[in-house]
Amino acid sequence: MSADARPSFALPEGVTVCTVSEITEHIRSLLEEEFLQVWVEGEITNLARPTSGHVYFTLRDTQAALRCVMYRHQVLRLPKGFEPRNGLEVVALGKVSVYAPRGEYQLLVERLLPKGIGAAELALKQLREKLFNLGYFDVKRKKRLPRFPRSACLIASATGAAVRDMIEVFKQRWPATTLYVRHSRVQGDGAAEEIAQAIHQVNRWQQAGQGLFDVIILGRGGGSTEDLAAFNTEVVADAIYHSRIPIVSAVGHEIDVTLADLVADVRASTPSHAVEVVAPDRSEILCDLEEWRYRLSDAIRRTIADRWKILQQYAHRPVMRRPTDRLHDLERRLDELTERLNRSIRANIQTRQKEFDSLAQRLESLSPLRVLARGYSLTRRADRPEFLRSAQEVVPGDQLITLLQQGSIISRVESIRPAGETVS
Repeated sequence: MSADARPSFALPEGVTVCTVSEITEHIRSLLEEEFLQVWVEGEITNLARPTSGHVYFTLRDTQAALRCVMYRHQVLRLPKGFEPRNGLEVVALGKVSVYAPRGEYQLLVERLLPKGIGAAELALKQLREKLFNLGYFDVKRKKRLPRFPRSACLIASATGAAVRDMIEVFKQRWPATTLYVRHSRVQGDGAAEEIAQAIHQVNRWQQAGQGLFDVIILGRGGGSTEDLAAFNTEVVADAIYHSRIPIVSAVGHEIDVTLADLVADVRASTPSHAVEVVAPDRSEILCDLEEWRYRLSDAIRRTIADRWKILQQYAHRPVMRRPTDRLHDLERRLDELTERLNRSIRANIQTRQKEFDSLAQRLESLSPLRVLARGYSLTRRADRPEFLRSAQEVVPGDQLITLLQQGSIISRVESIRPAGETVS
């Protein structure tokens, strides 16, 4: 079809066509004329402070939100000691304008005054204090992660980028881990209940033997304060607290710390970081194994070398080259000791024999039998073993036994003569 044959559409007569820029500029003029200077109160959310020095945030109430920007020269005029942050109730003075590139209206803030803590921030603070008093944040109750996880369950949006990032990092770091994905919404109405239900369900699977999970990673990408609201709920905190499986909170934000982060056994800054916390790096493990293999081989070589050196030292000793020499020396030494012992025994016997003979001679000289040999006799009463020394020791009629050198005489006392009286 030629250019001349293309259909043409005619605009109604008198119609003026505006460009997007023109209509946006017109709206901005109307807004700035109508709201040249307006006071607005609300709660600060989604606060951002880039390196430019400007401050971007949203003012919210229970029904609506208003984007705001405060330029650097206005930020420098803030009250001393006042630092804007999420959850604060403030009053802002500024004019309503339009940000043309996005076609969004916004409040250009000239002054910002603190009013107090916002309702949402107050509720979150009270809930945090409640959970703290219940021991939900106690470090002592937090479970340790396994060194080498065999399986992990990822609770996240199955269609989100966070779960794909975690799977990819697992493949790179530790592909031996079996991964399970339990889909759950991570923002919006009902998301908190879905997250809690997913945690309970994975624990029931574990308890029923339908799955073996070493760790649960609760993950989502970054987002605003409103996007992360599900992770600041009591139902999610309670599910994490009662989980028997270790849980890593991997909510992609750096500024705010959610209740899920505080209750979880481990907090990670991003889903990818969570995988780095859970899974060891395969390349590092292989490097460590190679290092250990080298060190073990080197230790074995050094040990063998040291033992071989010691063996060589023993091998060059005379006792190892001529082992019988030492035996012959010991046998000779034994013969010498035996001869010395025999000589000592014989000398001792001779000495004792001489002593015995001397004592025998002395005993012989003192023996009463020697007296009998010279013609004397020994007499005792037949009823007593003692020899008589005096005639007064017997009476007439006693039976006596007299010992001679040869034989003995048995007699009876007829009479007794006093000492000194001669016998005729």
